[in-house]
Amino acid sequence: VGKHAGTSRLGLACSEDGLHFQTEPEPVLYPMEDDFQTLEWEGGCEDPRIVETQEGEYFLYYTAFDGKTAILCCAKSRDLRRFIKCGPVFGKALQGKYAKLWSKSGAVVCRREGEHFYPVKLQGKYWMYWGETNIYAATSEDLINWEPVEFVADGAKDPVLLPVITPRKGNYDEWLCEPGPQAILTEAGILLLYNGKGPNPEHLGGHDTMYQGGQLLLDPENPTCLISRTKGPFITPSEVFELEGQVMPTCFLEGLAYYKGKYYLYYGTADSKVAVAVAEG
Repeated sequence: VGKHAGTSRLGLACSEDGLHFQTEPEPVLYPMEDDFQTLEWEGGCEDPRIVETQEGEYFLYYTAFDGKTAILCCAKSRDLRRFIKCGPVFGKALQGKYAKLWSKSGAVVCRREGEHFYPVKLQGKYWMYWGETNIYAATSEDLINWEPVEFVADGAKDPVLLPVITPRKGNYDEWLCEPGPQAILTEAGILLLYNGKGPNPEHLGGHDTMYQGGQLLLDPENPTCLISRTKGPFITPSEVFELEGQVMPTCFLEGLAYYKGKYYLYYGTADSKVAVAVAEG
């Protein structure tokens, strides 16, 4: 254990109904003495998002944290127990331009088929939304190596990251926007559930800042183009376990499953528990 005694590790829990889970005793992804130890120690492996391919392979996107810098990384698996680490997702892109950039929360665009969410290509590439504060986009050919989407601002010479959305003053996402679980390609567009950090007008529990969930709809023909955005949060801390914990009041969206005609949205509560919200499909 390091001096901070606070290293994050990713575990596995199994359920037959989406509501009641049995946790397995050992973590499945954690800092080891490997090529990525300097990225993951001693902060750990955090904030997982996972997608499944039609070939039965899983790609896990997680934050490697060394205590100072968060780096979005990828690991792959066939059984969800043994993972092969693939390293930083932006490590090889654009001559390493963004290899050491603070990055996290990769939400890949998928299409739901039955009870599965499979990554889907748009304009010949896979797409991912990522970031913290602003939400950005990236593309990939193989789900492992990703290239951030850039643009050249008016009057500028060099390309920079293209923000898909940014915080809005006076709203629930005033200070931060961050992707939630995998994005879903629908008939109306790409639906992305996201996390906003900002004020709550009701000052629940005496707090005026909290994490709350919003929704974005984006254009499949141009996945960086926003069609619409919720004016207010659709999920906000109200229960005791959401208002009180290690951090500020929090509903932080990270996982989404579809089972027997219902969507199961899994989210962190005050960095202390995992909760679920259920909606008819």
